[in-house]
Amino acid sequence: MRCPKCGCQEDKVVDSRASSEGATIRRRRECLQCEHRFTTYEEVEHEGLMVLKRDGRHEEFSREKLISGIRKACQKRPVTPKAMEDLVDHIVATVTVKFETEVPGEAIGTMVMDGLREIDSVAYVRYASVYRRFQEATDFVSEVKKLEAAR
Repeated sequence: MRCPKCGCQEDKVVDSRASSEGATIRRRRECLQCEHRFTTYEEVEHEGLMVLKRDGRHEEFSREKLISGIRKACQKRPVTPKAMEDLVDHIVATVTVKFETEVPGEAIGTMVMDGLREIDSVAYVRYASVYRRFQEATDFVSEVKKLEAAR
């Protein structure tokens, strides 16, 4: 691992901890040259898992793309980064258990909406508006009414 301060590739691991329900390992490292301490995260790589898009295309499953969409939906909302990370960890764990090589994009979208509905209703409606391709203001109104009825 390259030191972010001096660029040296020699370091030692000072501390290791499992985080996010054991999905990742957090490591504190110390550069052997400049003694700068930094943190790295290690996680299992899910190679070969493809997402089947609505239009029939296949795209490699990306945790980064998933967290990006959730962050956009939660922007300027009282949702903690940990809550977003926990949701992503839950979705990734579910997807990798249920699907071996191909996961329908609809399954991921539904899991995101279900998770956001529990975390923040505004973030849920934001995500749903993009995922379900709302065209009219009435689409938003009907989704909010469904949300209120569920409560």
